[in-house]
Amino acid sequence: MSRPLRADAQRNRDRLVETALNAFTNEGANVALESIAKRAGVGIGTLYRHFPTREALVEAVYRTELAKLCDAVPELLEALPPYEATRAWLDRFVEYMATKQGMGDALRAVIASGGDPFAHSKELLTEAVVTLLRAVDRPDVDPMDVLATISGIALTRGELAGSADGMLDLVVNGLRYRP
Repeated sequence: MSRPLRADAQRNRDRLVETALNAFTNEGANVALESIAKRAGVGIGTLYRHFPTREALVEAVYRTELAKLCDAVPELLEALPPYEATRAWLDRFVEYMATKQGMGDALRAVIASGGDPFAHSKELLTEAVVTLLRAVDRPDVDPMDVLATISGIALTRGELAGSADGMLDLVVNGLRYRP
C-alpha cells in the first residue's frame, strides 16, 4: 500500500496534471514534457517522479477529468433541484468531451502503448447518469441511451447548430415527459 503524498508533493502533482491538461488540449500530444514541467513550476525530475512516462501523465490527466465530472453529480444534486442539476451536469459532460477530443492524439498514444485510460470510464459515467436519473425519478430510462445521446451532442456541437444548449435542453425536457 502506498503512502499518501506530502502536501507539497500533492500540490506539485496537481499542478502538473492541470498544466498537462491545458498543454495536451491546446498543443497536442507531442508537447515537450520539459515545457509542461516548467509551466507547472517544477523540474523535469519532479515530473518523472510522479509520471515515469508520457503515457502515465496522459492517463492521469484523463482520469482526473473523469473523476471531476463524475464527482460533480452529488454536489450538483445537493446545490440544485434535480432537473437543474442534471442540466448543469450535461453542460459539464459536453466540456469534458471537448477536452477529451482535444487530447485525442495523446489518448491514442496511451492506447497504442498498451494502456487503457478508458477502463473505468463506462462504469463511472453510467453510475453518474443512474444517480441523475434516480433524482429526476426516471429509473425507466436506460443510462446508456442518455450517454449515447449526450456523447453525440458533444461530438457534433458547433457543427450543427453552433451550440449544444438547445439540444441539451431537449434531453432534459425529454426526461420530464412521461409517456
